[in-house]
Amino acid sequence: MTKNLTIIMGTGKNQAAAAMLIAVLKELNSSGTLYLGYPLLATADEPINVDAILVSADHGIVAFRFSDESPSAESGWEDLIADQDRLFTGLEAHLRRYESLRQRRGLAFEINTVTLFPNQVREVPDTEGAYLAFGDLAQWLQGLDPLDGSLVTQLLSVLQRVTNIKPMKRRVDVSREGSRGSKLKIIEKSIANLDRWQQAAAIETPDGPQRIRGLAGSGKTVVLALKAAFLHAKNPGWDIAFTFQSRALYQQIDDLITRFTFEHMNDRPDASKLQVLHSWGSASKQGIYSRIATSLNAPVRDFAYASGVFGRENAFQGICKELLDIARGSNINPLFDAVLIDEAQDFPPEFFQLIYLFTREPKRIIWGFDELQKLSDSMMPDTDELFGVGDDGESLVSLHQAENAPQTDIVLPVCYRNTPWALAVAHGLGIGVYRTDGLVQHPDNPRLWSEIGYEVKAGKLELGEHVSLQRSSRNTPEYFRSLLVDRDALSVHHFTAEEQQDRWVAEQIRLNLSDDELEADDILVVLPDAYTAKSRAAAIISNLSRIGIPAHLVGVNSSQDEVFREGSVALTHIHRAKGNEAPMVYVMDVQRTVLGQNQVSRRNTLFTAITRSRAWVRVCGFGPKMAVIEDEIQKIVNADYKLDFRIPSAEALNILRHKEEELPSTDSPGEGILEQFLAALESGSLSLDDIPAEIRARNPMRRLLTDSDE
Repeated sequence: MTKNLTIIMGTGKNQAAAAMLIAVLKELNSSGTLYLGYPLLATADEPINVDAILVSADHGIVAFRFSDESPSAESGWEDLIADQDRLFTGLEAHLRRYESLRQRRGLAFEINTVTLFPNQVREVPDTEGAYLAFGDLAQWLQGLDPLDGSLVTQLLSVLQRVTNIKPMKRRVDVSREGSRGSKLKIIEKSIANLDRWQQAAAIETPDGPQRIRGLAGSGKTVVLALKAAFLHAKNPGWDIAFTFQSRALYQQIDDLITRFTFEHMNDRPDASKLQVLHSWGSASKQGIYSRIATSLNAPVRDFAYASGVFGRENAFQGICKELLDIARGSNINPLFDAVLIDEAQDFPPEFFQLIYLFTREPKRIIWGFDELQKLSDSMMPDTDELFGVGDDGESLVSLHQAENAPQTDIVLPVCYRNTPWALAVAHGLGIGVYRTDGLVQHPDNPRLWSEIGYEVKAGKLELGEHVSLQRSSRNTPEYFRSLLVDRDALSVHHFTAEEQQDRWVAEQIRLNLSDDELEADDILVVLPDAYTAKSRAAAIISNLSRIGIPAHLVGVNSSQDEVFREGSVALTHIHRAKGNEAPMVYVMDVQRTVLGQNQVSRRNTLFTAITRSRAWVRVCGFGPKMAVIEDEIQKIVNADYKLDFRIPSAEALNILRHKEEELPSTDSPGEGILEQFLAALESGSLSLDDIPAEIRARNPMRRLLTDSDE
């Protein structure tokens, strides 16, 4: 029987030796995980690089050193022996820090170290450790003691640097078996080890660009943070930037990078060399855009200017293009050795092109894309669209994959955040699978469904073909199905009036805190319409306050960089919810997202809101229009969470992609037009998002829009 050997290609320098080691292990049919060029061990003096390390139930834990040739004299052995001794003591000291790996005063297993040579070894001194030619390695490995499976799991957790993303909450108030709090405690403890795809994404870093893609909740932010910390520890002189779109992610990213850097270096990251920078920046915090603009002595544009000139939707793209034109006519002094980009699907090509210009060769630009975040392949352009092409028409950035080299394009197919039921509903609503008037959008490449963890139950994944899709059990964590029930994981609630909805949500939150053993910062209330968020949040906060529950609107009653606050329930509009998650999510005013203009934008909003949930989501709305979304969800449930539809043909896809949305027409002049406009806003059939950019850019509209909360 063929055993499973997972190979993670780190940043090792001796590729020939690495290839020989892989060949030996495959010939032995060894199981386990082989890390090449990883990990980096923190010591009191300086970090220790490991050429390779194997964690295997067959052979235990083995740390490898690669040497070009064996010494010909006794004096030549001294440095090699000292180096291997240092490797052993560094690895032992690192592993001893973890109680799960200890047995009384020592480790619960033996650490094996070996130095490997390409040719026969001559006269090895009597010393500890092994010094072998590659030809003798197989026999030596077969003589090592096996390792218990539970210890393999613990070792992988330690070496992957994910021990520090285990839940920080102790949840000491959880006492009732079967409560939501007790289930959440189990779920949080279960997410301890990176899966094999996440391992590769976190550790494998080519000397050049890399793309990491997967569903929201597949672990991209954690993977990118771990990669940033590793690169910083391994290359402390590099200028590394980590950037993102949602300001509310700042706290989470900074915390992850700090904890991972401690694991690698026993110290905080050097803030002058590893910087967490928002894509735009603000008056108080520099961002990628503002830093590049400053380096060019160009004006740093704010949101009021950008939205006024380019419109709200195109504000960031507009100022990036403006800055790109300046950069292309300037002598550029690159600022970064590596740039990691989270939420890459939210950035325009001009932003990527600026980063390309200001990143030193070999252009280590690593970007994480949320597949189907906006439910269309058009949201994930190819590298030519993102970075452009050279004067000769050749690609500036290529994701070509070389043999036995770190992966350049990695897909993360397992979604750890969302239950399979919430994910199916979110995707079904997002593309309009059971919408009366048909699909509103679809990925350009149907095969994307299988890449992100769906399996075909009937039909074909081809343009123009009928297909039935269901979330694959292989790509769904087992704890969801063992702990949760579909009808409780996602439920829909239709109310007759806004006030009834608000009172019900407040009462449910009270029960979450009193009966379910959840905490206030386990709960997130998402408001789909950013323009009415302040007034809507005020009403909900008032209902919560009447029953003694503190709450805050993110960015108004709290910092823009902070979503969750201990002891307070967070409310946020959809733009600030992106990138964040909570165990219990209430999506409110859903009737606003399914009718009216800009169906694609509205459905994307609904998809994003539902996929903020880590365990439970409540889809709430009021009025007759809520029946539309209620009916679509019920059809998904009745289909056992299958998405059954006909994939559009190439021609139909093109029509969907280019379909123009128009404002409601009116024959009434003056006051009548205003009344209809306000009525459309009030009813939810129109959002300010629906107003074309050229109208939004006019002075009266600019003043209205820039007064609204961003």
